[in-house]
Amino acid sequence: MEIRIKFAKYDTMKFISHLDVMRYFQKAIRRSGLDVAYTEGFNPHQIMSFAAPLGVGQTSESEYFDIELHTAPSMEELVERLNEVMADGMRILSAEILPPPVPQVKRETAMALVAASSYLVMKKDGYEEELSKEILEKKFEEFISQKSIPVIKKSKKTEAEIDLAEFIFEASAEGKTTEFSGVYENGCAFYMLLSAGSVNNIKPDTVMEAFYAFLGKEYNPYAYQVHRLETFADLSLRKVSQQEIARRIKEGSMPERKLVPLMEYHKY
Repeated sequence: MEIRIKFAKYDTMKFISHLDVMRYFQKAIRRSGLDVAYTEGFNPHQIMSFAAPLGVGQTSESEYFDIELHTAPSMEELVERLNEVMADGMRILSAEILPPPVPQVKRETAMALVAASSYLVMKKDGYEEELSKEILEKKFEEFISQKSIPVIKKSKKTEAEIDLAEFIFEASAEGKTTEFSGVYENGCAFYMLLSAGSVNNIKPDTVMEAFYAFLGKEYNPYAYQVHRLETFADLSLRKVSQQEIARRIKEGSMPERKLVPLMEYHKY
């Protein structure tokens, strides 16, 4: 059976890379005694797949991975057993059994389902800035109200101009902190719901760079803490390939979004 697990990554664990997080959970699952399934062959490994990787230095309360088990206890016991072997800064939040796959149809992985992520971007204390919290908030609302925000999106191999406004689904200067986000005395926190996934993955830093360019200033990424609030799938794109999504985006024929948290996708 396949299980989807949601966890939080916070405090000093934010400095652990995605690859190390994968290794961490492989060891934690063995320590928990869960009846995990392994691949066959000369180099067997646990059957596990993670959703959208989190950047080093960022925190989150919406990380997901799917794992295959031969047998499983109740989801409450599974969460408890995993939390017993978690280090500080990692906490299992929930787990759900995924429905059996449709015969002869490949199940969509957690990573393939990701369509959007919401973030809290908080200004850290101790970084001097000419602009006050009130001015930053006012200017951010002006920035996100623009009909078009042209930027150069860079990858390892290419650069392309995009309209960032198309990929900022929601944004506000009134972000709310949570149990896992941490709190800064200055109280400046921006909320963003951004396009995510393999086709158009927009990082909060990209938005903040564009915002500071709008202000006529240079953005210092170390002055802000990024916290992922939730990861979403899009019900309107169910069973649609990434290639088809890319084509629809290019043609401007994307359907209206129906975003649901990744943990709830299989319930529809």
